[in-house]
Order: sequence, then C-alpha cells, then structure tokens
Amino acid sequence: MPETREPQTRKPDAQRSRADILAVARAEFVEHGLSGARVDAIAEKTATTKRMIYYYFGSKEGLYSAVLEQAYADIRSTEATLELRQLDPLAALRRLIEFTFDYEDSHPDFVRLIAIENIHQAAYLTRLTTIRNVNADAIASLDEILSRGLREGVFARECSAVDIHLMISGLCFYRVSNRHTFGAIFGCDLSVTEMRKRHKAMIVETIVGYVRSGPMS
Repeated sequence: MPETREPQTRKPDAQRSRADILAVARAEFVEHGLSGARVDAIAEKTATTKRMIYYYFGSKEGLYSAVLEQAYADIRSTEATLELRQLDPLAALRRLIEFTFDYEDSHPDFVRLIAIENIHQAAYLTRLTTIRNVNADAIASLDEILSRGLREGVFARECSAVDIHLMISGLCFYRVSNRHTFGAIFGCDLSVTEMRKRHKAMIVETIVGYVRSGPMS
C-alpha cells in the first residue's frame, strides 16, 4: 500500500508571505511615505493579493505599523548580539557608538522610515504595545555600561542613559537623514570613505570625551 503522508502545514508559507510583504512594504513606505504608499503596488510586487495583505495586517495603517515594529526590532536584536557586558566600559561604549553609526549609515531606509513617523508625530509608534519593551533593553544595556564605568573610575560624569542614547542617535542619525541637503549646501559627499571614517571617529570621541570629563562647575 502507498505510504500515507501527513499533510504539510501551511504555516511556513504564511510566515514567508508575511515576511515578503513586510520587505516590499518597507521599501514602498520609505519611498512614498504613509500617505503616498499604495497597497496595490505592494501586492503587485509580492506573490500575494491586496485582499491577503488586509487579511494579515488589517489595513494600510496596520501594515505600516508592522513595518515600524519590525524596523525597531531588527536594530535592537542586532545590537543585542554585541555582547557589551563582556567588554570593559570604555570599549563597550565605543563599540555601541560605532555599531549605531555603521547600522544607520548602511540602513538609510531605517532612518527615512523614522523620519516619516516623526512627520506623523509618532502617532502609530505610540500605539505599538511592544515598542517600549524593545527599546527598554537598549537603554538598560547603556545604563549598565555607564554605571559600571562610574564605579570603575573610567567615566567621571554621571549621565542619564536616555541622554547619552539621544547624543548617539542624534549625531549618527543626522548624517544620514540630512546627507543630501547638507551635501548640496556645503558641496560635499558624506558617503565618501575618508569623510565617513573621520565623522565616525569624531562622534565616538565627542561622546566618550563627554562621559570621561567631569561635570561643568
């Protein structure tokens, strides 16, 4: 008698379809923003239908929210692999800054997506129940580095992890978000290897120098 086989589950196919939709949707939102993005265009570029997209995500806004959620999850999950606790505080802080610089420099779509959400005043981000937990781990990791550095006498300034996170993000983010306007105004290309290398060192030394210096009198 022929061997009877269990029917294969459709779950891997559903996960693959969902991942494909998210990848194409990310590019569509980055290019056109939330208002200009078209679900029809996303469906045309994936092996699915508009109806299936709505089945998975509920609406265009639901799809956009899922793209945002994944974008933050991606950078934080990659950051979690740095094993910063295994490094001394100074090396850990340098590594974190360098990682942020490199990640944002190589993921301009991430920077563009966050800029788009700021246009919407974080209206969709604030509705994501997971977003605080995802980013809380990043703040906790940075706080551990700063606290350890103070205890060991490596850092002289007591700093808020949120403040230092803002410094890191702001300096790294601006180079990518404003590279075209900055380049047009000042006649330079921020993607040139030598300039990129110089800016990376400047950002690292600026933040490290701040936490290693004593508080202003």
